[in-house]
Amino acid sequence: MGELRRRGVHASGSVLPLAYLLDAHLAAGILSWERLQLLLVAGTLVAAVLEALRLTGRVEWRIFDALTRPYERDNVAGYALYAVGMTVAGWAFPPEIGVPAMLMLTVGDPISGLLSSGGLSKKRSVLVVMFAVCGLIALPFVRPAAALAGALVATLADGVKPVVAGYVVDDNLTIPVGGGAAMAVVLAAL
Repeated sequence: MGELRRRGVHASGSVLPLAYLLDAHLAAGILSWERLQLLLVAGTLVAAVLEALRLTGRVEWRIFDALTRPYERDNVAGYALYAVGMTVAGWAFPPEIGVPAMLMLTVGDPISGLLSSGGLSKKRSVLVVMFAVCGLIALPFVRPAAALAGALVATLADGVKPVVAGYVVDDNLTIPVGGGAAMAVVLAAL
């Protein structure tokens, strides 16, 4: 149940890029890309404050115990890196790249995580699903070659956890940033 809850929270981040898309489709003018960028920064600042309070022991909320993994107890938790990854994607890329990069994290990663925790033991199968989901997410936004590049890098970020100075770099940071960067590079080359 803890994994399902964690993945539900993960997927809830889809609200921001989807709200932006809905607003753009309806031409409502409520949630512009610039306002979304500011919301992302605000969310990252809140996450940073919460992490500082959690890591210093000033706050000990049950939600932290429920939603963080054991290896995050003394390190920056995935939700903070999630906020940073979303914010970088929102600021580094235009909407046609930033939105699918964010959705790769908020949709692709939870699906991959549920499959991994749900007994699908073959990691290769999980990665194939991650690649397919991320590619399908990106296709409506960018050219096929860019969508495939973004999906490939997001999938690699999901499957390979680099270690820097003894710290595992969480895919919550690398999926949106790597996927977005790959799409941007391919689009610039086309």
